[in-house]
Amino acid sequence: MKNSHQIDDIDRRILSVLQSDGTVSHAELADRVGASTASCWRRIKALEAAGVLTGSVRLVDPAKIDRGVNVLCNIRMRSHARDARQAFEDFVDSRPEIVECFSMSGEWDYLLRIVVADVADYNHFLMHILLGQPAVANAASHFALSMTKYTTAIPV
Repeated sequence: MKNSHQIDDIDRRILSVLQSDGTVSHAELADRVGASTASCWRRIKALEAAGVLTGSVRLVDPAKIDRGVNVLCNIRMRSHARDARQAFEDFVDSRPEIVECFSMSGEWDYLLRIVVADVADYNHFLMHILLGQPAVANAASHFALSMTKYTTAIPV
């Protein structure tokens, strides 16, 4: 679906700066994008109202809080009924170790990114929590050896 909000070059520069530094002041942002402070403030408010800008967060380094293991887990569902999918998605929403979930086309139904402390932590989660979900038929786990790229920035 095409967004009806028209994004111009200044908006793109604002989005680019905010994606790399969400703590930048309006004055510094204005200086960096070549617009007035008031114009930047109005543009940010318009981008928020249009849903282009959503939340503001601070990113945490997972390794610094003992969550340095990334597991990509493919899920196959027992049933594709609406209530089974909804129950599984509610479960996903309730689990903090599941940081991303994608409904997939192809052989697998979902792809999860799970962040844990170590293999034993993941084994417990997999065997006692994830595979205990009634809608889950099976899972295939892939451990990331290293992260070669990570960004939250969307190309603008």
